[in-house]
Amino acid sequence: MSRQFREIHTLDKDLERISAAERAGVQSLRALTRTGIAVLFVAVMVVVAAGMAARGGTAALGNHVGVATVAAGMALAIYFALTIGANDVSNSLSPAVGSGAIGLRAGLALVAVAEIAGAVLAGDRVSATLSLRIVNSAQLLADGQAAPAMLAALLAAAIWMNLATWAGAPVSTTHSIVGGIAGAGVAVYGLSAVNWGGVAVIALGWIASPVAAALVAAGLLALVRERIGMAADRAAAARRWLPAMVAALTALAAGMLIGGPLGQGKAVSLVLMLAIGAAVRVAALAHLNRRIAAAALIGAEPRQRDLFAVPLVLAAVLMAFAHGANDASNVTAPLGLILAAAGQAGGAPAGSALQPIATLAAGGGLALGGLLFGRRLVVMVGSRITRLNPVRAFCVSLGTSAVVIGASWLGLPVSTTHVAVGGVFGVGFYREWEDRRRKRDRKALPVEETRRRTLVRRAHVRRILFAWAITLPASASLAALFGTMMR
Repeated sequence: MSRQFREIHTLDKDLERISAAERAGVQSLRALTRTGIAVLFVAVMVVVAAGMAARGGTAALGNHVGVATVAAGMALAIYFALTIGANDVSNSLSPAVGSGAIGLRAGLALVAVAEIAGAVLAGDRVSATLSLRIVNSAQLLADGQAAPAMLAALLAAAIWMNLATWAGAPVSTTHSIVGGIAGAGVAVYGLSAVNWGGVAVIALGWIASPVAAALVAAGLLALVRERIGMAADRAAAARRWLPAMVAALTALAAGMLIGGPLGQGKAVSLVLMLAIGAAVRVAALAHLNRRIAAAALIGAEPRQRDLFAVPLVLAAVLMAFAHGANDASNVTAPLGLILAAAGQAGGAPAGSALQPIATLAAGGGLALGGLLFGRRLVVMVGSRITRLNPVRAFCVSLGTSAVVIGASWLGLPVSTTHVAVGGVFGVGFYREWEDRRRKRDRKALPVEETRRRTLVRRAHVRRILFAWAITLPASASLAALFGTMMR
């Protein structure tokens, strides 16, 4: 090898090292940039809220909440919202991204818009439940205890979520904040301050919603397999059923808006719901036809990925809307009471002007958390879901969306993660039942082999149930401790 060639080879290696270092620097800067954007959002919202509170005269002493309390509440609430958005975006988007129905960036942007829309347009009912049906918020506001109590609730929920994440326990932000609000109320006024009937109704919703999702998802899987999977012409069957399923759920979501913030009469609401559902069905059918035609051009049968691409994307958008409508209340309820206390101290106009800030903080935090920090979880969960089946992913997504939208319509705060887990379990149990029915005449397998072939791991079910049971008392105990200290 000549000296000149060796020098060129050495130069190439040095340049490769420099390029590798530059790429590593770019990757590290991306993580730093995302964190910086989140911190900037928190800082801007804190400055805006504190500035409005200061102009309203909330810095008085005594029982009045100060500007520092408003700033602390806003910072904690947005951190909580960012955490919720980053962890829960996979529930909405992973099936669609994992199946190749939509790209990661486009999917994150679409889901972010749907999250904000759900929080702004349909989040008031669940927020009212958390604000009014757990503790006596009017008494807290009258005694000047609302701000410290809700700060304790937010702090306890955030700490418990971090501890659970570190321990790998599948806990819920909704369970955490409900426990935090109840524990803070107990710290201020004792056990009599908590509306145990309201807490019982909420807890009943926590039990019923995963069961409902399991039943809906299993029913959808049975319907899809019978009407589409076993059809002689699967493409024609998909045209008939899939757009209709998504359109029906879209009409349900539209009904929640039309009957709520848009305030239409029953007849007008029904007409608008049907019109919106019909429009979604036409759009979904047109796009589905293009997918099927593209497969026919190369002389191939349409794959499941072709048939379920559009329904999965629409289900992801509906799921994100439902998530924004339900889980935004975890932020708006305690933050709204803190800002209401600020309004009492500074006057009613200041309080009413501060309330939209809570909605903006919740919706923006959910959307930004998913955009900035949710991509890795979406890719990881999405790859696992696609290896299962896009059909089952569609049934889980649509079943979860239906249950969360229905709960939001009723004003019940539920855990979207646990509802999604319920849908997965429902599909798994249905497949076990179907497998046993098909192999009824086959020779019985040994116990060890039967356990190995079990589709739903019972130990995982028990672990999740234990996490559900411990979250409420744990977050309530932390909130009671912090509430006592703040008093």
